[in-house]
Amino acid sequence: MKPSIQSQTDTTFIIIVAISTVLLLIVTVLMIYFVIRYSKKRNPKPANIHGNTLLEVLWTVIPVILVLFIFFQSFSAFKYMRKAPADSMEITVTGQMWKWTFEYPNGKKTDTLYVPLYKPIKALIKSLDVNHSFYLPYFRVKEDAIPGRTNYLWFQPDRLGRFTITCAEYCGLEHAYMQTQVVVMPEDEFAEWYVKPQDSTAAPKDSINKNSADTLKK
Repeated sequence: MKPSIQSQTDTTFIIIVAISTVLLLIVTVLMIYFVIRYSKKRNPKPANIHGNTLLEVLWTVIPVILVLFIFFQSFSAFKYMRKAPADSMEITVTGQMWKWTFEYPNGKKTDTLYVPLYKPIKALIKSLDVNHSFYLPYFRVKEDAIPGRTNYLWFQPDRLGRFTITCAEYCGLEHAYMQTQVVVMPEDEFAEWYVKPQDSTAAPKDSINKNSADTLKK
């Protein structure tokens, strides 16, 4: 089974949190131990403590290993996120104050993103005015929309339903309302919707509307 952006992102996050938690516990336990062990009551006459070569090597080498491990784990996920599959459907995403517009290869435009299940989607991201940030929380992808530049991201829908799209960069008075949805449809339903006239941009079946992002959470 191919890796997914969601799984790689979540794995990297869990690794970083786990390492940070273990280090926090170690530092906290040692701090409490030293506070008690070398308190004034136990050591009325303070004494100099000379260096320990082994400890100095350990607290240098171990952090370096951990940092390199996190780097390679993160970079591997990053490379996967930046290489869209060759068979991706390219959809142009345009941000402007304060809405998103989606243009499909056949010229159809919508303000809700409709995509077929399991089909890789490459979003070509633009802005007509100020900086925006195209963010799909469920799919763990986000990319800035910059005037005069075309950025991109890709994702592969893995379940039916509606999922939030929002702007993750403050872009003015109604930034908080710059939201829409990505609707993941069965392939045959999407194909039927895709060839309909421009004014037929709604999801073809009510079953999609019932599968909201909230009801699909595990």
